[in-house]
Amino acid sequence: MNFLTYVMHLVGSGAVAYYSAAQIRDSKTRPNVLAGFQLAESGSVPFLTKLSDRAAVEGDTWLAEKLTKHAADETRHGQIFAHALKQLNKQVIDFKSLPQGTEENKSQQRRSPFFAAYFEGYTQEQLKPDVIDWGVFMGSTYILELDASKDFARMAKVLPDDDPKSRNLKLGMLSVAKDETGHAGYLYEAMMRRMSAVEVQKLVDEWRTRKVNALLAFAANILQVKGQTRSLVQDGAASESDSELIVA
Repeated sequence: MNFLTYVMHLVGSGAVAYYSAAQIRDSKTRPNVLAGFQLAESGSVPFLTKLSDRAAVEGDTWLAEKLTKHAADETRHGQIFAHALKQLNKQVIDFKSLPQGTEENKSQQRRSPFFAAYFEGYTQEQLKPDVIDWGVFMGSTYILELDASKDFARMAKVLPDDDPKSRNLKLGMLSVAKDETGHAGYLYEAMMRRMSAVEVQKLVDEWRTRKVNALLAFAANILQVKGQTRSLVQDGAASESDSELIVA
């Protein structure tokens, strides 16, 4: 990674940290942020499960076990964010139940500017779990998991301790951050098992550069829509009990 990319990484990480902290701290934007996290965490489970099955078929039982645990962690993360939404009397919109022609449904189906830039040059077909190159999966996911662990920890720190719901969410996010650190760890080990140290560093540098470009695309999109994002939540049933969330 060259010096300019490194500087852009630092600047981009700082900007994301500020933006994310502001969004999670604001009671008006928090539900949408939580919904996005729930969709992302839960949505990755089928992909990871299929990858685990593929690794097992290919004879890599170590990787298969790691991917199975990864999928289980993401399932729990989705539950953490779903619970936090329930505490706010909100829930994720069921986009599948919306008519196919609605703007909400069309918007949900579009590829995000971030991931379009991150995976530039790769087709949707090439990124499916049964055919994705292991190096592409490991390198790209390692960067995302490593950065997510830091982002979740930063966001947790801005949540107040004097409000039970916020404190509960803080504990949940810190638990998620710890898991993401573990995911990054096994992915790095997985790369080292298959490649030389030089090859791993080259792969990490490539996906770090892609992440910087993706953040620029994300920022440009935010400016274009003037900070307005589509709603991912709807009102849910009021929650009077179940205020504590088990995160371990």
